[in-house]
Amino acid sequence: MTMDIAVQQYIRNRERLSGHGNASLREAAIDILDHALWEADPYHAVKALMRLEGDKLTIGDREWDLSAFERIFVLGAGKASRRIGEALEEILGDRIDGGVFVLKHGDRAEYRHARVIYASHPVPDENSFQGARLLMSLASQTTERDLVLAAITGGSSALLALPVEGVSFRDIQEVNRLLLLSGASIFQINAVRKHLSRIKGGWLAKAILPATLINLTVSDVVGDALDYITGPTVPDTSTFEDARAVLDEYELWDAFPPAASSYLRAGGEAQETPKHFRGLPLYSYVVVPGDAACQGAARRAEALGFSPFILTTMLGGEARDTGLFFGAIGKELAQFGWPFKPPCALIVGGENVVTIRSDNRGDGGPNQEFALAGALEIESIEKLAIAAVDTDGIDGASEAAGALVDGASCAAARALGMDPRAALRSHDVHPLLDRLDDTVVTGPTGTNVNDLKLLLVS
Repeated sequence: MTMDIAVQQYIRNRERLSGHGNASLREAAIDILDHALWEADPYHAVKALMRLEGDKLTIGDREWDLSAFERIFVLGAGKASRRIGEALEEILGDRIDGGVFVLKHGDRAEYRHARVIYASHPVPDENSFQGARLLMSLASQTTERDLVLAAITGGSSALLALPVEGVSFRDIQEVNRLLLLSGASIFQINAVRKHLSRIKGGWLAKAILPATLINLTVSDVVGDALDYITGPTVPDTSTFEDARAVLDEYELWDAFPPAASSYLRAGGEAQETPKHFRGLPLYSYVVVPGDAACQGAARRAEALGFSPFILTTMLGGEARDTGLFFGAIGKELAQFGWPFKPPCALIVGGENVVTIRSDNRGDGGPNQEFALAGALEIESIEKLAIAAVDTDGIDGASEAAGALVDGASCAAARALGMDPRAALRSHDVHPLLDRLDDTVVTGPTGTNVNDLKLLLVS
């Protein structure tokens, strides 16, 4: 995307973030984060990809004659779905005959042609159940003469909860809670979720087809795998065997609700998720890829005079461990000017995890843990700053998107009587970072691509 128009300022507490420590590096980091989030906004991407001229709808290199359809429906669920819905309403207008969007509490949408349900994330609530039923009800009304545009994005696994027969809604809530605390990757978590659901894993697509179904989605997973981004409306590649392997690896069989465990154990007797929709009118577009924020950050960093290097867009692993490693790279750069020549910006994308090994669960998230761990490594080094954010605006269970730290952060914490290492051990990093004015606050951003990590070296 070109950067010749005004970019939205996503970060709400920019003055507090830049008012201490290395102010110039902090201001640069804030600028880069704003541009990265703007480039990951699906509204702009849909408006660039889709156009309507008379009855001709063009998406990419494909065309549809809207006069051939009796009705047009829009539907969505996820943390990046609101902005796609806004673009669809602007492009299609009164041609839309109805729709349903299930969005996260705290998000706000005003659609003229679609109903909106607000539900809970990351653990589903009753509205998640209601929203899933409404989507399946809409799907059941479609015929082969209808067109459905679907905006299913990251977060939909919690926002849509429709358990298989014999498994209760409260069972699904507990399953989600246990999986989120286990340290399992999003691929592993979703393999389990899909095999306990009547809407995930392609079941919503099966209910919609043979109506024409067009998926417009935003990737928040490494590699942009469609069935893990927009699982309800594409074929599923995971199996019951994959789901059982997750419970084996993380020793969850005894902790899981008995009904859920029994259903997964008997997977061979239950119907597998749909594996293909060959010959049916199903089209999918990743309108914003998972690395969009990384690419946007690199472009803006270069414009500000930093040589940008994207180290990887496939980062995984424990947030604390990878944060320490990122900080160690910063120390190397600051002390030896190697392996890259400063001033430079090192950029990383991906999805970290935090494994909670006790009941002592504090307040924070993987990006805040990553940043605080990095701060320990770069302590007392003036020419370094590290930022880490969840691009949807909410990191873990906290109210922050992430954190921005520098070489002065840990000393400042100790001066206030706080211990950074103890905060990391107890997974209670948010109170410490917030007291330092090092938390990044955006609110819901309207997008949801891979997490973004940034190391600036002056």
